[in-house]
Amino acid sequence: MLGSGKTPAAGPGEQRGNAAEKTADHMKRLGLLDNEDIRVMMQGCSMVKVRSSRWKKSRNLRLLEDGLTVWCESTKSSRKAQARQTFAVTEVECVREGCKSEALRRLSGSVPENQCFTVVFRGARKSLDLLCPCEDDAQRWVRGLRTLKERVANMTQKEKLDHWIRGYLRRADQNQDGKMSYDEVKWLLQMINIDLSEQYARSLFKRCDRSGDGRLDHIEIEEFCRELLRRPELDAVFRHYSSNGCVLSTAELRDFLGDQGEDASLNHAQSLILTYELNDWAQKNLFMTQNGFTMYMLSRENDVFNPDHARVHQDMSRPLSHYFISSSHNTYLTKDQVTGASSTEPYIRALNQGCRCVELDCWDGDKGEPVIYHGHTLTSKVPFKEVIETIAQYAFKASPYPIVLSLENHCSVEQQAVMAKHLRTILGRKLLTKPLSDQPLRELPSPEDLKGRILVKGKKHTPHLSQLGKTGSSASFSSSSEDELASSTKSTPKKEPAKVCAKLSPELSELVVYCRSVPFRGFGSVSELPPNEMSSFSESDALRLIKDSGKLFVRHNSRQLSRIYPSGQRLQSSNYDPQEMWNGGCQMVALNFQTAGEQMDLNQGRFLPNGRCGYVLKPSFLCSPTSNFNPENTGGGPGHIPTQLTIRIISAQQLPKINTDKMSSIVDPQVWVEIHGVAIDNTRDKTHRIDNNGFNPRWDCTLSFQLQVPELALVRFVVEDHDHTAKNDFVGQFTLPFTSVRTGYRHVHLLKADGSSLSPATLFIHVKVARKGVPVKTVSERMAAAKGKA
Repeated sequence: MLGSGKTPAAGPGEQRGNAAEKTADHMKRLGLLDNEDIRVMMQGCSMVKVRSSRWKKSRNLRLLEDGLTVWCESTKSSRKAQARQTFAVTEVECVREGCKSEALRRLSGSVPENQCFTVVFRGARKSLDLLCPCEDDAQRWVRGLRTLKERVANMTQKEKLDHWIRGYLRRADQNQDGKMSYDEVKWLLQMINIDLSEQYARSLFKRCDRSGDGRLDHIEIEEFCRELLRRPELDAVFRHYSSNGCVLSTAELRDFLGDQGEDASLNHAQSLILTYELNDWAQKNLFMTQNGFTMYMLSRENDVFNPDHARVHQDMSRPLSHYFISSSHNTYLTKDQVTGASSTEPYIRALNQGCRCVELDCWDGDKGEPVIYHGHTLTSKVPFKEVIETIAQYAFKASPYPIVLSLENHCSVEQQAVMAKHLRTILGRKLLTKPLSDQPLRELPSPEDLKGRILVKGKKHTPHLSQLGKTGSSASFSSSSEDELASSTKSTPKKEPAKVCAKLSPELSELVVYCRSVPFRGFGSVSELPPNEMSSFSESDALRLIKDSGKLFVRHNSRQLSRIYPSGQRLQSSNYDPQEMWNGGCQMVALNFQTAGEQMDLNQGRFLPNGRCGYVLKPSFLCSPTSNFNPENTGGGPGHIPTQLTIRIISAQQLPKINTDKMSSIVDPQVWVEIHGVAIDNTRDKTHRIDNNGFNPRWDCTLSFQLQVPELALVRFVVEDHDHTAKNDFVGQFTLPFTSVRTGYRHVHLLKADGSSLSPATLFIHVKVARKGVPVKTVSERMAAAKGKA
């Protein structure tokens, strides 16, 4: 039989045995074979899916053989619907035990809390609330999902690629016999977004079909996939540094690291070999093979984003006004501000993203309990107490630095007192209720000083001494930020002092310490304003101040906090460009976190460094009360460091399909590189498009940019699917500060529109940075060299 070059067809029992063998092998590779929780998950469990007290449906949940996909089966659903009833562990943001969701919390007492858990997904997908038959089942699924989530987080890029290709192989093997015909291979190629020529596809198939039976077995399929995954452009880099083309010696790897602008010591080169080399002989002899080099190049250690910036690395002892602070607008909304639902969930998402300033629109509710919603609209209401409980629970999970609660207070005095009581009792010692020092306040305390503390932003009853002779009282607590600015820019009749004071609850007023909301009174002497006074500005008013009085606004923001909020006309909760506000030194540039898009990409990029803690130190020229920096005129002034950024877009890997409903639709990718900074630096350029290849398109296209104020610039990579007749479709993006960009050959790990990972999709690029024609190996070195000469 062996001599004939053919193999007999496997019987049903043998097919099942092969499948079980492959499953066991795969689970072993994932390190999950001996995990009892995982084994129970693979056996499946009958649960109840809960949406409300009236909506409860039976579901069978089972972990599929790939070890990373859960099937949520409904007995009545159609075959098409069943295909949608799966979720990947990669989509899971977190798993919450007990009645921690809004739906389950409302059922608390009527369902056993220890039998419930919630699966929270990234992006717009609704959370999954589940009730198990017993506590043990719930515990096993919670532990199991967390184990799998942790395993995914620690997967190497190679493991992600293997999992990615294995998932497609399983779907392409239509008769599930563990082998693939040429027609199934063509189906696979369409699924993985590659349109190979018929001639090349057939020749590759025949080359891998060593048995000659017209079907690829498990080993032959892996060979076929390895051939598809070859990276000639990466191999060329390897050969350039390898003297024999087979391995890199420690010294050769050190030379490569030196050209990359990294630690070029022999010790570092050896540590990389010991970490990424898979071949035992090579590792023992301190060589790096081509496979090891590919593993290293695809790792986070070689990311375009500087890994040193993935931890808190900036000085956190400066005044709060010296930092950009990640801030959210209408935090309670899940969608638009007209009919969208209000919920505690957006607070959790924002806080988990490192947001440090959240907004609470407070109104009188039933039974004396205040509620949060967008007033005078159809948005639903969420109890103020529930929001504070949520903030208390999630405040410091992502970042230890202070949170500001921006209160837009429309409540009666009585319900303001209730708010104050909830803030004190629920937040406890986390709530800042008095200054850190008895000494007169010269400048705001630092994020380090306020670690683990929650600050209230709002009106304060204590009258400003300089205003007593003019008005006899301070402004009302209950005016919104829109009213705040209106009162400062329009001529309105003065209210009687007694009526003004009557609107303010002393209990709530006492909680305002360092973030006292006041109307903007213009640019007087910066030193005359108490540091704890801050103003809110609409996007249009902030832009006007930046354009008309940019230098004065920068000086104002060196000492005072400013919060910018979107125009009330943005009914769909769209966002403005935050970069213009950051250019003026504004700290709290509040965006609708629930609305994905370019503006939120920029926000995510701005707060990517410094450990994503939500505080990023502003450039020095935005922190001085005597600064001459003008964001509208940056020629030759502070921060002016003419710099050339050259990026060669070499290739992309494993881009996803956009039109998943149409199997024959293959993406035609092109890449944009955008610079977002001061007006003179704002620009973008693109590669040509590649037709019908999202799997491994190659451009080798060089784009060059001149930056004038590099310390404020963000670099955004955007991949689109080119369309001749309509707007190009978004595929993926990644945004980071120019000061966090690393030079040399790098991979860009792309993100989805909602900011979550698009793994294993990457861009392969080469970056060069030069100042006045003199190359500097790393961006940080360039910045240090420039500052040293300034």
